[in-house]
Amino acid sequence: MYDPLLDTFICVADCGSFNKAADKLYLSPTAVMKQMNTLEKRLGISLINRTTHGISLTAGGQSIYKDAKALIAAAGEAVKRARFAANAQQRVLRVGTSMLNPCKAFMDIWYKVSERFPNFKIQIIPFEDNHEGILSVIDQIGESFDFIVGVCDSTRWLDRCNLYALGRYKKCIAVPTYHPLAKKSKLKITDLYGETLMMVKRGDSPLNDTLRDELEINHPQIKIEDTTQFYDITVFNRCVESGKLLLNIECWSDIHPSLKTIPVDWDFTIPYGLLYPLNPKEDITEFLKAISDTRQS
Repeated sequence: MYDPLLDTFICVADCGSFNKAADKLYLSPTAVMKQMNTLEKRLGISLINRTTHGISLTAGGQSIYKDAKALIAAAGEAVKRARFAANAQQRVLRVGTSMLNPCKAFMDIWYKVSERFPNFKIQIIPFEDNHEGILSVIDQIGESFDFIVGVCDSTRWLDRCNLYALGRYKKCIAVPTYHPLAKKSKLKITDLYGETLMMVKRGDSPLNDTLRDELEINHPQIKIEDTTQFYDITVFNRCVESGKLLLNIECWSDIHPSLKTIPVDWDFTIPYGLLYPLNPKEDITEFLKAISDTRQS
């Protein structure tokens, strides 16, 4: 790298005076002269003629002056290239987050394995929960997102991404806080008799379809009403406004302040985990392997 004293030398040469250069550099004239003396000793060349009328460059000084600016510019470009190379080594994992798909589970894992990935950083990218647009969000896994934490057994989602399962959540029932069932801490299926239960329509979730079969065949006293294929906040609002019940999961118990989510005496659960691309890049497979190693240890 170039000697920083060259910057002072160029300033002195351009100003034609130690005093003027000192003002420009916010230094004392004595400090400027000391820097020039040091530079001349390092180079073994006299650079400046000092007279009572000011300064002028020696022949050696004129030669250094011409080359110094090119040297400084080249050094600046070298630093830029070095920084670019360093940044290229830093890899980014982009994690989507929303109200129904918060990234907390991912971050809990990251804190456990981050020491193994010193060159990685996490970028959190928010997205909207919208039942009409959620498939377009899932389509962006691998493009806009590397991971989304999701509850998933949707065949339409799993046609578009992979799921690395982290666990399972219990299927529960959400009831408006003003509903008589809100007083209960746990429900029996018979508590749902005479009620209307909102749940996603058939055809996309095998687990929900199995639960629906169970209710329609063995508990016809429960009326089932279809919701949109995928939940968003409008589904929870509809539950509150209508006074009906809503099939929910335990991780969404705090989504709506006017709903209480209550466990039921059944064994229906749904997997949750990391949604990641169908054709994951090396960074993602490395990260998933680290998770597997951590969970097995």
